[in-house]
Amino acid sequence: MRAYLQSLEQLTELLALQRQATDRQGRVGVDVRQRRIQQVIDLLVDEHEALAAAMDEDFGGRHPGFSLMNDVLGALASLKHARDHLEQWSADQPRPVFAPYDQLGGEAWVQYQPKGTVGIIGTWNAPLFTLLSPLAGVFAAGNRAVLKPSEVVPRTAEVLARAIDARFDPLELAVINGGIEVGQGFASQPFNHLVFTGSTSVGRDIMRRAAENLVPVTLELGGKSPVVIGRSADIADAARRLAIAKGTNSGQICISPDLVFVPVELRDAFIDAFTGTWAALYPSVAGNPDCVAVVNERHLARLDGCLAEVQEMGGQVVRCPDVAVAQNERRRPLSIVVNPPRLSRIMQEEIFGPALVLLTYSELPHVIDEINQGERPLALYYFGSDEQEQRRVLDYTLSGGVTINDALMHAAMEDAPFGGVGASGMGHYHGMEGFVEFSHARTVFKAPAYDPRGEWGMLAPYHPGFTDAMKAQITR
Repeated sequence: MRAYLQSLEQLTELLALQRQATDRQGRVGVDVRQRRIQQVIDLLVDEHEALAAAMDEDFGGRHPGFSLMNDVLGALASLKHARDHLEQWSADQPRPVFAPYDQLGGEAWVQYQPKGTVGIIGTWNAPLFTLLSPLAGVFAAGNRAVLKPSEVVPRTAEVLARAIDARFDPLELAVINGGIEVGQGFASQPFNHLVFTGSTSVGRDIMRRAAENLVPVTLELGGKSPVVIGRSADIADAARRLAIAKGTNSGQICISPDLVFVPVELRDAFIDAFTGTWAALYPSVAGNPDCVAVVNERHLARLDGCLAEVQEMGGQVVRCPDVAVAQNERRRPLSIVVNPPRLSRIMQEEIFGPALVLLTYSELPHVIDEINQGERPLALYYFGSDEQEQRRVLDYTLSGGVTINDALMHAAMEDAPFGGVGASGMGHYHGMEGFVEFSHARTVFKAPAYDPRGEWGMLAPYHPGFTDAMKAQITR
């Protein structure tokens, strides 16, 4: 069997073989784990140009340099961090023994064991990173893996699949490509853990399918990540940093800012600063290689439909740059939608494209209430120098992660967990937390040779004072 699987039947067969190989191998040494990770690193180094070219073609316009930065270098950072720290992570962790066995020579520790085989379903907006960044933790934990790339980026998926097939034993890593039916069949397999990155609606379906086999899941979803701009913020700098963040992959990132709450008196200053930065970054749209295209016609139609609805409802849409939309490509100017109707689609759905909602406010508590009335977002952003206000935002909201006075940055922290909460996901990868996510933490207790329970009257038949002795130990 090759590592590039051609059918769900082959996948089912491979999972059985990987289970047998796991049982035969026993404890997976640090050297084996590091070798597997290094093979993925070598793959990215060898194939980076072909992968970047494939992503450019799949998107219909995605700068190769951006793909190298976002997907190749992003995945390499995760892989190298795991490679260099897994020996420390995988060591047995001593734990204190309860009295009186701690005085009698008892020992205890936690042993982190591989779960077995982990399935990873990636998404199209970061087609390498969403597969290979979690794979770093999966391999660090000693597991085997099977990848399912997104069908929305078929050229990238094909290049990756052939590169894996040329380098890996399928008993360690395999890949299967295909559309929705393959994805559904993949999620229905008896993996030992399943990772999915994508929309909340599909995440619910993935979780239902995994539940049939009691497969634990890590779900990296999304949501309408909000930005709170305080009155103490440097408006020009906040607008500049948000324009840079929103331009990243043309907003097609799960932690891209969706809603920006701005003090009502600072609205115009923010719009002017934002559009100024955007015009400097992307002075043109049509044919501009620096401007990432919307990935396909379906997503473009959804985005254009949301913006058209707002305009039909009388809402204000500021385009930057304000240029005619090219009909022969999927690049779009950035649209700032100012105070749209609450029931409009752009207020209900994750934008996932070059558009931003600006909402003005008078009092911060109202902003916090509005954020908390929605689903828990994957990311939250705060701009300001007021420490008390910053603490209030952190203490009274709940999100997957937070960046203060910038955007997107927390997701680049390799030594800290990345993940969602509620509708934005569950579980983590990155760093030690990712290693633990894909490990089974097994408690081991080693008893001392001497067992005093009989002498202490702790065994049946119980003596008349046994109950009173137990009651005497019930304390506050």
